[in-house]
Amino acid sequence: MKIHEYQAKEIFKEFHIRIPKEKLCIDGKEAVIAFREINTKVVVKAQVHTGGRGKAGGIKLASTEKELQMATNTILGMEIKGLKVEKVLVSEAIDIQKEYYVGLTIDRNSQRILLMVSPEGGVEIEEVAKHSPEKIHKYYLPIASSIPMYRAREIAFDFFKEISLVRQFSDLIVKAYDCFITKDASLVEINPLVITGKEEMIALDAKMSIDDNAMYRHPELEKYREPDEIEKLELEAKSHGLSYVRLDGEIGCMVNGAGLAMATMDMIKLYGGTPANFLDIGGSSNPEKVIKAMHYLTQDPNVKAIMINIFGGITRCDDVAKGLLEAFAKMEINLPIVVRLSGTNAEEGLNILKASSKIKTVSSMSEAARIAIAEIQ
Repeated sequence: MKIHEYQAKEIFKEFHIRIPKEKLCIDGKEAVIAFREINTKVVVKAQVHTGGRGKAGGIKLASTEKELQMATNTILGMEIKGLKVEKVLVSEAIDIQKEYYVGLTIDRNSQRILLMVSPEGGVEIEEVAKHSPEKIHKYYLPIASSIPMYRAREIAFDFFKEISLVRQFSDLIVKAYDCFITKDASLVEINPLVITGKEEMIALDAKMSIDDNAMYRHPELEKYREPDEIEKLELEAKSHGLSYVRLDGEIGCMVNGAGLAMATMDMIKLYGGTPANFLDIGGSSNPEKVIKAMHYLTQDPNVKAIMINIFGGITRCDDVAKGLLEAFAKMEINLPIVVRLSGTNAEEGLNILKASSKIKTVSSMSEAARIAIAEIQ
């Protein structure tokens, strides 16, 4: 679950990570009140679930109320990478002397937490990785309840000589690590972490993502959930017992079982196609789930063909076949469909599908992938 900058900073406050004075606003009137409360030059920042806000004009400096109103009116309602800005963060403008990047994420290869630090802060870390990868310093930390202060100090000494900055940076690393572990985050990012003219460290920007699988442990974070249209679709599918994740390919997939779903997507890629989704109907033999699955596949405008790959165990192939025919009866489906059925009641299922001229049946997964790809070429 992605959360906004202002939400991440609310969590930072819990862990005593220093942030600027700021206030969330939804209109110009609230922005003026925030400006008066902060009582200094401010930065108006669009709050949307994407990066590149500055390049898109979603971050503006304001020294007067007139400049503030102009900035707020410009940013509110604008679109950044297809996302409409509905709120802004009015934040104290900081005297920046130096900018750093700090990020924590999970490295699955080493099964550790990866801490990344770069003296090139304030720009997209992807650009630094592309053009100056040597400027990104990586530290692989064990997964534990906390990081020892001595280890944090060792890292801090890699970047600072002044004891006051070493203390502040090591303290920040410990707090950010604690935040990452406590909130079951998959990402904690500060970009930039700034040093002011008074040699104070402040998290000027914040980004966090929370592991969806751990949300049951954090009911207090549900208030932060703001799903986009695709996420709403995926949550709706979940309520019907389907595991659905939309991708950006052209071959819609319907499969039973996560392992078979992954193998199906791999097979499509092997033969030069691109999967449009991960869709696992699970082990149920309820034809209604097949109808629902077809609904989600056909609602994706990128889908040009559908590949259905069922290995019947608990799932009965004849029930899947009945669901498909019911879907054709209830919906207008004009996409080519290739079906491979194997396992429990596969023969019965194939006989049922013979009643439809719109469905091609095959005997192997590889054949299904090749035909589905051929249909869109």
